[in-house]
Amino acid sequence: MTGTDHFLAYLRTEKRYSENTLISYQKDLEQYHAFCHENGKEGMDLFFKTIRNWVVSMMEQEHAPRTIHRKLSSLRSYCKFLIRIGELESDPVEKVLKPKMNKRLPQFVDVKGMNHLLDQYDFGDDYFGVRNRLVINLLYQTGMRRSELIGLKCSSVDMGQGMVKVLGKRSKERIIPLGRDLGVEIDRYLVQRDKAFPDAGDALFLSAKGLPAYPQLVYRIVSKYIGLVTTLEKTSPHILRHTFATHMLNNGADINAIKELLGHASLSATQVYTHNSFEKLKSIYNQAHPRA
Repeated sequence: MTGTDHFLAYLRTEKRYSENTLISYQKDLEQYHAFCHENGKEGMDLFFKTIRNWVVSMMEQEHAPRTIHRKLSSLRSYCKFLIRIGELESDPVEKVLKPKMNKRLPQFVDVKGMNHLLDQYDFGDDYFGVRNRLVINLLYQTGMRRSELIGLKCSSVDMGQGMVKVLGKRSKERIIPLGRDLGVEIDRYLVQRDKAFPDAGDALFLSAKGLPAYPQLVYRIVSKYIGLVTTLEKTSPHILRHTFATHMLNNGADINAIKELLGHASLSATQVYTHNSFEKLKSIYNQAHPRA
């Protein structure tokens, strides 16, 4: 087993990182390894100058600053792992200057757009129409991640208690409350699900073949319908997570409660949404105050 294989195994078993995250780490490390090879280095040359040259090379290729930061973060995690097991004395990435990143606010769909989609658009009454609407509404009303939605089981939903159990990052379970109307919609969906696929397993959302839903299916559903009510360039499932958090914050929800609902490990990850809230307040102030 190579050093990177050992590192990825550590992330999988001890850190419990998702497969998508592991793939990202693996690709970043492979790209750095390829850069080292192209520049006559043997193996992973973990020295300051080589890493700095890699950053320069990526900047010359016009990689986005955010992408470069992520790749350096992957390499730094690997170096810290090597220090932990005694194969490296210090972290060479720490001294490398990173390109400046412009602060990017999370994009979201406005309330009017979401209300129009959920109140006026006809999704259809068959299994697929009911399923697609529930996918949109559940992501919007709970803020869960796409991977968490896909991982839901029929047994994850407790209609009596009005809640859903979600398995988040690093296998951390959290409970999210369900509104009454959303509960009714889930009941309606389950009836259609049982009619269409009576022999299906416990996965809550199913594909056209009655198999568990997969990432690309959920992406296509969200992109199709969200694209009807917004001009945002990105219409991925994560937009609905941003929309949930922003709408909650704009309507007075406590930021710590939003943190728990989103399953964030730290408050700093949630605080990015306060910028959107502030922009709304600033807009209201500029429109309303006579001296603004």
